[in-house]
Amino acid sequence: MGRTQNSSSAAEPPTTRSDEGERRRVAVAMLAAGLAVFALLYSAQPVLPQLAEEYGLGPGGASLAVSAATAGLAVAVLPLALASERFGRRPVMVAAVVAAVVIGFLVPLAPTFELLVAARAAQGMAIAGLPAAATAYLAERGRGRGLGAMIGLYIAGNTLGGMAGRVVAGVLAGLSDWRTGVAVVTLLAAACATVFVLLLPRQGVPTRPARTGGRVLAAGVVAALGRRELYGPYLVAALGMGGFVALYNVVGFRLSAPPFLVAPAVASLVFLAYAAGSVSSPVAGRLADRFGPRRVLGGTLGVTVAGTLLTLSGHLLVVVVGLVVLTAGFFASHATANGWLGRRSAHWARGQAAAVYWLSYYLGSSVGGTLGGLAYGAWGWPGTVAVVCPWFLVAALGVAVLGRAGEPPPGPPPAAPGSGEDATGRPASPR
Repeated sequence: MGRTQNSSSAAEPPTTRSDEGERRRVAVAMLAAGLAVFALLYSAQPVLPQLAEEYGLGPGGASLAVSAATAGLAVAVLPLALASERFGRRPVMVAAVVAAVVIGFLVPLAPTFELLVAARAAQGMAIAGLPAAATAYLAERGRGRGLGAMIGLYIAGNTLGGMAGRVVAGVLAGLSDWRTGVAVVTLLAAACATVFVLLLPRQGVPTRPARTGGRVLAAGVVAALGRRELYGPYLVAALGMGGFVALYNVVGFRLSAPPFLVAPAVASLVFLAYAAGSVSSPVAGRLADRFGPRRVLGGTLGVTVAGTLLTLSGHLLVVVVGLVVLTAGFFASHATANGWLGRRSAHWARGQAAAVYWLSYYLGSSVGGTLGGLAYGAWGWPGTVAVVCPWFLVAALGVAVLGRAGEPPPGPPPAAPGSGEDATGRPASPR
C-alpha cells in the first residue's frame, strides 16, 4: 500500500521556477476571489440589528438574511463541483465570482425583506462555484507539494474577505444605512473580481480530468462519502462552522444591549477579529504539512472552545479577546481540514470530496446560524455558548475517532468494457 502512494508521488512532475511563479500568480488570484465572494456572502451579518429594526424581526428572523445565502450555497455546491469536473475549474470559478457581484448590486435595491432573502439565496448559489472548485483546483496546481500552505493562504483570503465585508458594511450602516454599506462592499468585491479574472491562468496543468463521464462523477461522490477518514473534515465543516456563525450572527445584538451598549458602527469593528484567522490559517497549514492534520486539528478545536468560553465575561475587553481567540482557532481548523481533504481524497474525486465538505460547511452555517439566533432570543448569550460549545467538542471527538490514517486514496474506477481507458479518460492499467 505504501508503494501505491510512492508511485503516485513519483509520477508527479518536478517543480520548476516557472511552476513557482505560476503558483504565486494563482495564489494572488485565489486570494482576490476569496476576498470578493466572502465579503459579499457575509456583508449582511453586521447589519442584522438594522434589518431586525426596519422589518420588525427578532434575531432569528433577521438571521435569514445570512442563512438564505449559506443555504443557497449549500444547495448549489455539489452540482457546481460536478460541473467543474466536466467543464473545468476555471470557467466555473470565473462565472461564480462574476455572477455573485452582479447579484450583489441588486441586493440593496430589494424593496421587501422577502425579496432581499430571495436575492441573497440566489447570490449564495452563485458564490458556490468558488468553493466547489477551489480546493480541487489548488490540489491539482500544488500537486501535493506545500499543499497545506497553499490552501491556508486561500482560506486566509476567505477570512480577510469575510472581515472586510462585515466591517465595511457594519461601519457604513452605522454612519448611513445598511443599503449603503452593502452597496459599497459590492463595489469592493467587483474590484477584487477583476483582479481574479485577469490573473487566474488560462493554461497550464490540467484542472479537470481529460474526459469525464457520468459514471466517474457518480463514482467520485461514492468515494467521497465512502472513506471514513474524510468524515473528520466533514464534521469540522458542519459543526465548526455552525457554531462559529451562530456566535457571530448574534454578537452584534449582545454588544448593543446592556451592559455594553456599544453603538452599531463601533460594534461592527469586532469583526476585525477575523484578522486573527488570516494569520492562523497559513500557520496551521504549515504545521499540518509537518505534523499531520489530525494532531493540529485537536489543538485548533481546543483553542476555539477556549475562546468561546472567554466571551462569557462581562468585561468588554475580555469578550473581544475571546472573539479573537475563537476566530483564530476556527479558521486554523478550517484550513487544516481543507488540506486534509486535498491529501486524502482520490485525485479523480477531489471535486466531489470538496463539494461534500462545502455542503457540510454551509448546511452547518445555515442551520447553526438560525439555531444560534433562536437560542439567543430564548436564553441570551450564555445560552448560545451552551448550545455551540458541544458542537466544537463533538467535531474534535470525530477527528480523533475517524481521523486515524486509513488506506491510500483509491485508484480511478475500472475501465468500461472494451474502452481501453479508465473512467477518467486515462489509459487503463493492463490486467
